Amino acid sequence: MELALTYDDVLLVPRHSDVRSRRHCDTSTRLTRQVSLAIPIVSANMDTVTEWRLAVAMALEGGIGIIHRFMTIEQQAAEVSRVKCPESVVVRDVQTLAPEHTLKDAWDLLARSEATSVLVVERDHLVGILTVRDLLFEDDPDKPIGAVMTRGAQLVTAPVGTSLDEAKRLLHEHRIEKLPLVDEQGRLRGLITARDLMRVYQHPRASRDATGRLRVGAAVGVVGDYRERAEALVAAGADVLVVDIAHGHAEHALKACRALKQRFPDVDLIAGNVATAEGTTDLIATGVDAVKVGVGPGAACTTRIVTGVGVPQLTAVLNCVRAAAPHDVPIIADGGVRASGDVAKALAAGAATVMVGSLLAGTEESPGATVLRDGVRYKVYRGMASESAAIDRYRRLSLGIDQERFDARVPEGVETVVPYRGQVTDVLFDLTGGLRSAMSYLGARCLREFVEHAEFVRVTGAGRYESLPHAATRAARTAPSAE
Repeated sequence: MELALTYDDVLLVPRHSDVRSRRHCDTSTRLTRQVSLAIPIVSANMDTVTEWRLAVAMALEGGIGIIHRFMTIEQQAAEVSRVKCPESVVVRDVQTLAPEHTLKDAWDLLARSEATSVLVVERDHLVGILTVRDLLFEDDPDKPIGAVMTRGAQLVTAPVGTSLDEAKRLLHEHRIEKLPLVDEQGRLRGLITARDLMRVYQHPRASRDATGRLRVGAAVGVVGDYRERAEALVAAGADVLVVDIAHGHAEHALKACRALKQRFPDVDLIAGNVATAEGTTDLIATGVDAVKVGVGPGAACTTRIVTGVGVPQLTAVLNCVRAAAPHDVPIIADGGVRASGDVAKALAAGAATVMVGSLLAGTEESPGATVLRDGVRYKVYRGMASESAAIDRYRRLSLGIDQERFDARVPEGVETVVPYRGQVTDVLFDLTGGLRSAMSYLGARCLREFVEHAEFVRVTGAGRYESLPHAATRAARTAPSAE
């Protein structure tokens, strides 16, 4: 019988290090084969953890959020759109006028949009740009804008697909505030503004796609409307799809992965959860781009208690990493994280990222309800297999509850409360700060070196006790008995 260990059963062994400061440790990693992150933290696709507000906060800090699926297709697609649109650098829906429009038309448009310039198009082709500066000394409101706009060789444009760095160079070189993007036929296809570009450089480590929009993932199921849901999520701009099922090594889960990968070959697909090398290998065979590992370690999960099924998380991660390595598929360690030290252990075991639920559920940006108990703030957190989550799911999706069928189900999760923890930024600062400290103890400047340098040692119950801040408890234990 194999011995299986979890995070509390081990510690990382310190070694000689020439890393002078944890600030010199790089936490960048891969979420999937194609998607990279600045920090290896993913927010869990749970209805008390990740909706659009938390997903935006995660992406701005260099991680990513996965929008949960326990809402209608339209609602979930709207959540994805709210993450993608506010921080878009490439404006797709550009306001334009034709050359024959008057200066009065231009003034009216600029006043409504609070913009400083307007693009001029003729049959979708960009022919000029009109700025407030062009209008300042014009006193004929009926004059056509084609007579005063900047045109021809003076018009600075860039091709579709121009990188943000190249856009920054062009804006600076030509001392302009707007850079129109055109296709090979000269048709207007987008716009990059200096103001929007500045937002990017205010968050240099933010997770962004090629057009500068924040990255976000979205979860789908494996039965029912999962194909239609995936279609809507991809159309809304989801960067990754996550097949969300408790037992990812089930045949219907494998079938759904194959179908989704065939339908969306260019969209990275994450699937899980599994806890074995065999489950990992079978998911990879369907074409997935990352595997989510963890059966039962979550703070609100009772799967192991209810069913007796699961694998302690450290052993599960180690086994799945070994199975995925030959295929170059990243592993996401999902669940069991109670502190930054658990993040470090999961990544040292070879996971590329760690999915976090309860720690982020207590943040201001999470959608969980806030409650007060004895004057202390808490937020509601629950497993998605809990009874309350199931009831709300039926109500939100306007499904009638078959009472006999509902009574026959056995919940594998609980509803609880977690301490209020402030902003997402604060939680991520603690988690990544602890990770960087761990890397410095092992002399690792990047996560690849962290794995290479990692050596685990098993600890006893006394060793776990020794690791805790327990000065008062130790004094009580060693004090002379009152008897």
